[in-house]
Amino acid sequence: MSFESPFGNSITSEDIVDTLSFFDDWEERYKYIIDLGKELPGMSDDKKTDEFLLRGCQSQVWIDHSAEDGKLVFEADSDAHIVRGLLGMVLAAYNFKTPAEILTFDSDEYFKQVDLVKHLSPTRGNGLRAMVQKIKDTAAAA
Repeated sequence: MSFESPFGNSITSEDIVDTLSFFDDWEERYKYIIDLGKELPGMSDDKKTDEFLLRGCQSQVWIDHSAEDGKLVFEADSDAHIVRGLLGMVLAAYNFKTPAEILTFDSDEYFKQVDLVKHLSPTRGNGLRAMVQKIKDTAAAA
């Protein structure tokens, strides 16, 4: 599944934390997160199936992965703009990492640094946790 994604390459979790810290209000932060989603490479329709559908999300979210040189590469998409942005934030932290790096990354601390979870609806927060759990489960199985 080799494909180009800026998330985990040119866009890292540190970049996102730094950028979000520049914005004073959450309206600007939401706009930035939606813009991140626009940079997420689209997933082909033949992968938007139940096999890749993530349970526990309000919106439809699909996640696939492959392994390249001992690192996991994730491909993800959603039918909602804000969720595509959240996927970008998640992939910035986990894409192109080894399973060990994925399992030791503290996503709670990452989201706390950007003050994210309390600004999401409970269902979006659950969906965000489901995305992270799916990636960690994938890494644990690798």
